[in-house]
Amino acid sequence: MKTTIKLIKNRSDIGAGTRGSDLGIDALEIAAINRDNDYFNQYPFQDVKTHNETIYNKSTSTSAKRIEHVLEQCNRVHEVVKSTLQEGFFPIVLSGDHSSALGTLSGIKAAYPDKKIGVFWIDAHADLHSPYTSPSGNIHGMPLSAALGQDNLECQNNDVSFDTQEDWEQMKNIGFSGPKVLPENLVYFGVRDTEEEEDKQIGRLQIKNYKVAEVRYRGLDVCVAEALYKMNDCDMIYVSFDVDSLDCDMVSYGTGTPVPRGFDPLEVSAMLKQIVASQKVACIEFVEINPLLDTKGNKMAETAFEILEEFTTTLLQS
Repeated sequence: MKTTIKLIKNRSDIGAGTRGSDLGIDALEIAAINRDNDYFNQYPFQDVKTHNETIYNKSTSTSAKRIEHVLEQCNRVHEVVKSTLQEGFFPIVLSGDHSSALGTLSGIKAAYPDKKIGVFWIDAHADLHSPYTSPSGNIHGMPLSAALGQDNLECQNNDVSFDTQEDWEQMKNIGFSGPKVLPENLVYFGVRDTEEEEDKQIGRLQIKNYKVAEVRYRGLDVCVAEALYKMNDCDMIYVSFDVDSLDCDMVSYGTGTPVPRGFDPLEVSAMLKQIVASQKVACIEFVEINPLLDTKGNKMAETAFEILEEFTTTLLQS
């Protein structure tokens, strides 16, 4: 069946600690324009309404900053992803900060409540905190905990207000009551910057993390094939690509939380090509491009666009 793509543009950065990732989509479009590429004219798109003005509001929660607004934004993303899938499109989600992934995953699960979802999380960070454990209170570090329905209370170090607890419970149940993905169906690629609370949770839930060194030592194709085999029982796969999975020293510091010694762009493209070949990919998301932090012009967005364009070509040819 022919793949019909729809672009979902979510220009929101209220889940991050640093401003600017809301401009990532515009930076991607500028990268295409500068290459005389009409990619963004080739596919239908939908803009998700944002709540970025709330950044000026004083946050009432230190353990989960602006959680009431992030909850609303994730609900919006969930609705758009759900309807996009139900209309028969393949959603390519372009977002600001990574809290959006909860909305995307919730939308996939809402569209296919009886299906089992596998998740490839390509990122420098585990994003496995909760309001009970987060040292920063930034919700872009929490989407997987909400999607997994895991609070990690064993590692609690924050006092969480009743209102925040209520909002967090709602976040865990967006679009579908209960977890959107099971720990055994989640695989990390490139995670290398974690806190002790996350490390303990990764161990407790037995989540596999293919670190950059392992991927290079054992072979990228071997590691991706192993991860796909692990997801053999999954009906569909969601790929979440955070650009900070890339090596910031090689590519760019144009992201909110850059971490050295990451993947090079060719490795990510090869990874995505192999995942697409499984014929199970239902959605992909690109996040955390921040042109305000880019010391090389628009290099991060240019690199991400090259990966996006190559992924799209592979998807349409599969």
